[in-house]
Amino acid sequence: MTSSVFDSERLLFTPATANTDAIPLIFAFPNEYSVGITSLGYQVVWATLAMRDDVQVSRLFTDTREQLPREPEILGFSMSWELDYVNILNLLESLAIPIRANSRNEHHPLIFGGGPVLTANPEPFADFFDVILLGDGEDLLGNFIEAYKQVRNASRETQLKTLAQVPGIYIPSLYAVEYQDKDGELKSIKPISAEIPAIVQKQTYRGNTLSASTVVTEKAAWENIYMVEVVRSCPEMCRFCLASYLTLPFRTASLEGSLIPAIERGLKVTNRLGLLGASVTQHPEFTELLDYIIQPKYDDVRLSIASVRTNTVTVQLAKTLAQRDTRSLTIAVESGSEKLRQIINKKLHNDEIIQAAANAKAGGLSNLKLYGMAGIPGEEPEDLEATVAMMRSIKKAVPGLRLTFGCSTFVPKAHTPFQWFGVNRQAEKRLQMLQKQLKPQGIEFRPESYNWSIIQALLSRGDRRLSQLLELTRDFGDSLGSYKRAFKQLKGQIPDLDFYVHANWSTEQVLPWSHLQGPLPQSTLLKHLAEAKSHFNSTQKQLQPLNS
Repeated sequence: MTSSVFDSERLLFTPATANTDAIPLIFAFPNEYSVGITSLGYQVVWATLAMRDDVQVSRLFTDTREQLPREPEILGFSMSWELDYVNILNLLESLAIPIRANSRNEHHPLIFGGGPVLTANPEPFADFFDVILLGDGEDLLGNFIEAYKQVRNASRETQLKTLAQVPGIYIPSLYAVEYQDKDGELKSIKPISAEIPAIVQKQTYRGNTLSASTVVTEKAAWENIYMVEVVRSCPEMCRFCLASYLTLPFRTASLEGSLIPAIERGLKVTNRLGLLGASVTQHPEFTELLDYIIQPKYDDVRLSIASVRTNTVTVQLAKTLAQRDTRSLTIAVESGSEKLRQIINKKLHNDEIIQAAANAKAGGLSNLKLYGMAGIPGEEPEDLEATVAMMRSIKKAVPGLRLTFGCSTFVPKAHTPFQWFGVNRQAEKRLQMLQKQLKPQGIEFRPESYNWSIIQALLSRGDRRLSQLLELTRDFGDSLGSYKRAFKQLKGQIPDLDFYVHANWSTEQVLPWSHLQGPLPQSTLLKHLAEAKSHFNSTQKQLQPLNS
């Protein structure tokens, strides 16, 4: 692919002219251009760097690149999908940079990474990075560049020690990890010297201007889309949900000060508008925002909205979407079982779901996608039957509305109250059971691959010992079989797949991310865990995670 892909870009910012001594920096997305340029996080960080005159930034993707500097000082990766680690290792090799941080010398650029995957749990990938940025980039990115400028000509060791003092900057090589034994639990994670902070705190941006697209292009995966972040985090706090717990507190963009000016800017260059956020409709002025978008002057605008909260689906919302070229709406219901909803803290009732479906149809939408989950801690076969019954009752109450049920397997995520639970071994069978029951009802069932959930769980609860495994699987390919093969090869050197994926962990054990502080302290997560377990039935209460 030639540079023509960059020629199609319409920029919504003005790049600065770099100084003669600007820092040569490569900012990479470890996937194809069409995927990377659709990532709002990538766009915003790139534009932030490009608007600085003390940085000369070039972009790199797996299938195309801008002119790269001969001797870059910094190379950064934005990581939003776990399996992209393969592309990170490949890109490093293509630039003749050792893939492990401890093999690099003074002549190699500093390799940094950021994004949701690394903020949640960077440990499986820690050995590949010199620097990891934890949390929101708004202030962190500038602080990183400023701190680097102070030590630009110093030794690599001095650079890393200085950067480690900046809140939110994590330097993995400055922390020593000890294990009970080679394939056992973690014993401790401690800084290698007293001047390095013992705990790295994820950074939280607290302003009321959130992100918006900095570039619009027909070559994006969602072509010509202009994205606006309406809310950040989610006030619901479902116990398994990384999007809520990792990004707390819930923040909303100011309507007059930020959202409307951003939308006006974007709609000058395109008529496709995407409203982003974990629960967009919970913006306190969402109705006013909709009123603004349905003005006659925006009649040709095509609107897409990320997942919405069930009890905020009004006829007016459905009508607006239908008029704006959207046919379907997505809501996350997790389960049809009241008991499970109490366990996960999903404040929702079946009648509200039926009402949302009725409103969607009344407003002119033709399809409703519901998202659920199998293998939730505390789940029993009758809870799945409750989900089937719920889907049937929606179908009956709102005939003519196409129903899709997407279903994933529960995967434990760091910094959530469910981080101590393993993946339910019955989950695959349970997905098959749902498929068997729902298909004959004329409900489209879309399960997420169970094998992919296993790999996701491995990476979401992994520690540094996995770096050896990740290097091996790169040669074997990214199927579950490759991971099993790599585990076999490393038997005795690292714990088995079971330890990372299926085991319920004790709440006393050291977690791979114990030295990385998320928004809530462990004591709060434990309180939320206890609350969830209070809804388990009596036999399940005997289950771990044990408060030993």
